Order: sequence, then C-alpha cells, then structure tokens
Amino acid sequence: MVKHIVMWNVRGGSPGERERNIALLRQSFNGLRGRIPGLLHLELGVDTSGVDYACDVVLYSEFDSQAALDAYATHPEHLRVKQVLGDLRVARHQVDYPAPVTLS
Repeated sequence: MVKHIVMWNVRGGSPGERERNIALLRQSFNGLRGRIPGLLHLELGVDTSGVDYACDVVLYSEFDSQAALDAYATHPEHLRVKQVLGDLRVARHQVDYPAPVTLS
C-alpha cells in the first residue's frame, strides 16, 4: 500500500471566498470515490488550528500499489478535478510513501 498526502493553501480574498473554494475542493475530491482503480481510502480535512504556518486543506489517500498511484495521476477523473480547481491553490505540498510493514 502507498499513502499519498497533499496539503494546500487555498486562494481567497475574504474568509467567505476561501470557504467557498475549500468547499469546491472538498466536493471535487469526494467525487473521486469509487471512480479510481486502486484508490482504497480518501479523506479530506480542513485546518482548525488557525496557526499561521498551517495549510488550509489536507488530502489523505491510500492506494493499493505504486502503480495505482501512478495511474491516478493521469486518470481522466483526476485530471477533470485538477481542471475544475484550476488556480484555486496558492501553495501545494505532497508526500508519497509506502505504508510501513507492522510486526505483531
């Protein structure tokens, strides 16, 4: 399994505009559920800390393999979401890593 984590800071000239943009981002990514082969889990979170160094939104997802994550990058539904969101973000950070093997 591969974990894929992306964090964004979202564009918005006012708190209301940022909230609308976050809602669009959330709706767009939630629409990917059940449409991407190998996507096992998808979760979106909005920051509540309010600290100045926090990102606005985090996407936490799990894929059954690196190949599934690679295919996601060019999947038509993912590309559609990227197009809908356009320049909504002002910063983006990403980390992909294989899930650690746990020993019992």
